[in-house]
Amino acid sequence: MASHSSASVREQASHATQTTRTSTTNNALTRRAQAILNDRSVDAESRTIIRYASEINDPWLAELVRRADAGEAIVVDAIDFSETPNSSTREEEKIEGLAEIICRAGDEAGTKSAALLVLISMLENATHPKALANMAKHVCFTR
Repeated sequence: MASHSSASVREQASHATQTTRTSTTNNALTRRAQAILNDRSVDAESRTIIRYASEINDPWLAELVRRADAGEAIVVDAIDFSETPNSSTREEEKIEGLAEIICRAGDEAGTKSAALLVLISMLENATHPKALANMAKHVCFTR
């Protein structure tokens, strides 16, 4: 086999040190949940449910946090936990990820501008734009 001397080996960062979108989203959700746990204006039962969901890494945590952010009291009897969380949870995760990109340190004007445009488009087409905008604002202010 012939070897090509013009090809160079690319240096690549270790996967262990790279931040993934999932971990960024989980970190943002954890910070939002912690903010609710520290907010005494949220009723004690809702805070207890969110604390437990956070401890067991419940897939419903994002939905519960969204409801608490919207000012809804979380009533266990009113939520059908046999279903999977709705698609708004996925939408919230995307918005959290976009807000993280926009607010992170560094000079990435192109990336940040693109993330901002996508975020605005998502908020414009959302069924609950105010709740999602508040969530994005919370993510940005907690950084």
